[in-house]
Amino acid sequence: MEMKVTTLEGKAAGSVTVSDAIFGLEPRQDLIQRYIVWQLAKRRAGTHAVKNRAEIWRTGKKMYKQKGTGSARHGSARVNLFRGGGRSFGPTPRSHAIELPKKVRALALRHALSAKAKDGGIIVIDTLTVPDSKTKALRSHLEKLGLANALIVGGAELDTGARLAARNIPNIDVLPIQGINVYDILRRNTLVLTKDAIDALEARFK
Repeated sequence: MEMKVTTLEGKAAGSVTVSDAIFGLEPRQDLIQRYIVWQLAKRRAGTHAVKNRAEIWRTGKKMYKQKGTGSARHGSARVNLFRGGGRSFGPTPRSHAIELPKKVRALALRHALSAKAKDGGIIVIDTLTVPDSKTKALRSHLEKLGLANALIVGGAELDTGARLAARNIPNIDVLPIQGINVYDILRRNTLVLTKDAIDALEARFK
């Protein structure tokens, strides 16, 4: 598969041949869905907690006598019926992570890349460098490319200027090739890959 290469200024810079095994698959939504569920579950902190009746600091003395009051029978005031009492069956700290085989994760990433390529949502640039880390300069380059909502993936060594310049631009993410993932690919309208990123992807899936 041939993809056109442009510069950050929006000028043509030739073309590059990419592997059909990475960018030319027929996308499978079930694999992509499984990956996203795995990724979002894995990043949940799982620190939610409430106090049960054993953790409430309150006297355990019987509230009033069993008979003769005309009210219902009650014992401890720490039960969940009363304001300030413990909660029954509340959440406790736990891990939300689920298992997903490494081969399935790798296949889902290839299908996500193929889905973007099929929709025409991939742009290839030659290099990603922003001198002096100027946000204004990077925003000007993105406007020339027509990008307002994009994920930019560079090589293994990400340009510091580009990373710093993109921090203050909304809806623009910059990641090294090690951080590429299905969720970030799909949550942005356009995927921008450098030539180094494509070389790294092909070496990864070789």
